[in-house]
Amino acid sequence: MTSSFPSPRVEQSKAARHGTPARARHVLPALWAGVLICIAAIAAPAAFSALPSAEAGQVVSRIFVREGWLSLIAAAVLLWLESRQGPPGRFNSALLWATLACTLLGYFAVRALLPAARLGQGLLSFGQLHLISTLFYGLKTALVLGLAWRVAGPELSRRPSS
Repeated sequence: MTSSFPSPRVEQSKAARHGTPARARHVLPALWAGVLICIAAIAAPAAFSALPSAEAGQVVSRIFVREGWLSLIAAAVLLWLESRQGPPGRFNSALLWATLACTLLGYFAVRALLPAARLGQGLLSFGQLHLISTLFYGLKTALVLGLAWRVAGPELSRRPSS
């Protein structure tokens, strides 16, 4: 006579596959992408429409400080989760390293050049640095969206069993 209840060993293997780290690996990229899109589409434009330009720039600058650190943390956590998964996540790891590079170059490197550019002393103008930063931010957003799509893909294509 066979039991209709799964064995404890089966339950443990399911828990290992679908535990907190696996869920975080699937949810975190989507949340991260949502934050990036909300900043670009809602927060920054709202600040510039409601405040004088100089004040809006200060508000948006503070938002981007937090976004830069959030992106570094999200990329580090996801890289750690990918490393625990094993070899199949190599492409995902490449996407994460690219987002990390976009954050470091587009935010942290550009931010260091902005004070001189505001005084007209830098190699590049403030507008040029802003464009570079915007392009890196857009690329990072696209990479994070791609990552979110990839990690959700297997779960979305799985058909319910009857």
